[in-house]
Amino acid sequence: MQPVPAIPLVNIANALTTLRVLLVPVFGFFLVMGEMEHAGWQIAATIAFAVASITDYVDGWIARRLNLVTSFGKVADPIADKALIGTALVLLSGYGVVPWWVTTLILVREIGITAMRFLVLRHGVIPASPGGKLKTMLQSIGIGWLLLPLPDALGDLGLWVIYAAMVVTVVTGVDYVIRAIRLSRS
Repeated sequence: MQPVPAIPLVNIANALTTLRVLLVPVFGFFLVMGEMEHAGWQIAATIAFAVASITDYVDGWIARRLNLVTSFGKVADPIADKALIGTALVLLSGYGVVPWWVTTLILVREIGITAMRFLVLRHGVIPASPGGKLKTMLQSIGIGWLLLPLPDALGDLGLWVIYAAMVVTVVTGVDYVIRAIRLSRS
């Protein structure tokens, strides 16, 4: 029987994850410079956020499709996601765009579930559920929408998407806890 070749650490999926990590401070810089009052900076922040968000979908697809799943990717990918979403929510709350209680609820869930996933890693990986993917998509769409310099009536739509993301975030958080308990017992 042939030994399974090792997956190289340096690969396109991991490069995209690393790019996402590097885009977080760039995105944050653009958003802070614009203070949610300067359209040019807001658009720059939106573009940086969108590129980073797109890498989240593309890197996972490439890793699975080309069998490039690595331990680095398993650890760095969720950290990159939480850093991007967390930075966006904290700054948007700081500028009064998203209520702090929403940001706090989402971040507590994100950090808690990420920690729990690492704790049960020795028993196995808890893969992202369809609900978890919906949560990430809603968060990304809502944040991207809120970053844009839109009239208030249109901008409020982004906040409703964030509220929907918050509900899905809580529901999927409960689901992950149940799945982690089952995994640790098996």
